[in-house]
Amino acid sequence: MTLRQRYDGVIAWFSEHMPVAESELHYENPFQLLVAVILSAQCTDKRVNMTTPALFAAFPTPEAMAAATPEEIFPYIRSISYPNNKAKNLAGMARMLCAEFGGEVPTDLEAMQRLPGVGRKTANVLGAVLWQREVMPVDTHVFRVSERIGLTTGSKTPLQTERTLERNIPSHLLPIAHHWLILHGRYVCMARSPRCGECGIAPWCRKYAADRRAEAREAASAPAGTADGSDMKSAAKAGTKASRAGKTTTAGTSASRAGKTSSAGARKKTTLAPAASAPVEGPERS
Repeated sequence: MTLRQRYDGVIAWFSEHMPVAESELHYENPFQLLVAVILSAQCTDKRVNMTTPALFAAFPTPEAMAAATPEEIFPYIRSISYPNNKAKNLAGMARMLCAEFGGEVPTDLEAMQRLPGVGRKTANVLGAVLWQREVMPVDTHVFRVSERIGLTTGSKTPLQTERTLERNIPSHLLPIAHHWLILHGRYVCMARSPRCGECGIAPWCRKYAADRRAEAREAASAPAGTADGSDMKSAAKAGTKASRAGKTTTAGTSASRAGKTSSAGARKKTTLAPAASAPVEGPERS
């Protein structure tokens, strides 16, 4: 299979079966999405969504958050990974947002990356989700899934993955393709236990094909008449059990014979004992 065939198959399947794919983070405006994405770094969307309602109630605007200290923000995000650093980033982000951007999230993705806690991935997420920019945000799911299924080969950094995906996915599909790969990695192609049997893109997946080839080689190398050598293993186990059973029977027979011999000896001793111990009477004296 060529790389082009793999991309075409994967894109066609997702286009048909997942025509609508969106962020699972809860937000009502660009500021809230920016906060949620900052918090989501190395943390699940589920945990972020459990945390942000109280945070947004306490700091509903950039101005309100800018007036707060990291220590005041911390209690609201203590259950999030790296809460100390993220509290500092949120406070710094809100202050810069108010001081340099009039309290509005900048639409210039390069300018957005000047904000504390905002890197290339975060800026691209906002660009793709809010403004349908033709960019490919690469998080851990996108990076891992792309390499596993064969959309990338040997990518060492998220930027390498981003460039490869942007070259091979039609630009108008990049915003939704980002969600395709994230959701696929989150619910089907998990890191430790991928559900290959339920995967719709398995026919184009490099790992799935490699696993099937390995199974075929293993089956071909198994002894004749067996699928995987399990019959031979079972026979060997049965032979071992039979051998042990034979030894046990032999031991039992020997013990039984020994027991009979001991019993016979005991009976003989029991019969002779009274004669040996009977008193000898002499002639009567007158």
